[in-house]
Amino acid sequence: MNNLEYETLRYVGALSRAINSTADWKYKKFDLKKGQYLFITRICENPGINFIELSNMLKVDKTTTTKAVQKLIELGYINKEQDERDKRGYKLTPTEKAWEVYNFIIQEESKQLKISFEGFSQEEKEMATELLKRMSENIEEYWHEYKNQG
Repeated sequence: MNNLEYETLRYVGALSRAINSTADWKYKKFDLKKGQYLFITRICENPGINFIELSNMLKVDKTTTTKAVQKLIELGYINKEQDERDKRGYKLTPTEKAWEVYNFIIQEESKQLKISFEGFSQEEKEMATELLKRMSENIEEYWHEYKNQG
């Protein structure tokens, strides 16, 4: 492993932390804590998603998802309905309140993307996106192995 690969991981981590800490600060006015906005965005983009799908999408364990969703239900952002096909499962849907916050989140994401990609050509944006997608896909199996050990 060379220094470039370590640097790449450090930059990905720094980018992620900068985006998340800025987001956590911006979304405090909606009573959202540590990364809860991620759950709202995924549920708004995938109405009817279940806990397992949501956990896998966000790369978090089911306990984290359960706690986050419960808090978002209490805050009036999410509805939890029993799945009519599988009575043991639940479907998660956004409330009107979630959709209002979602629009703010998307505006903030657009701003962060504009800043992050400043000075990039369209080709560079596409290349960066493709490379990060591949890195994410590569780590997916490792994450599943780790998740299943817990």
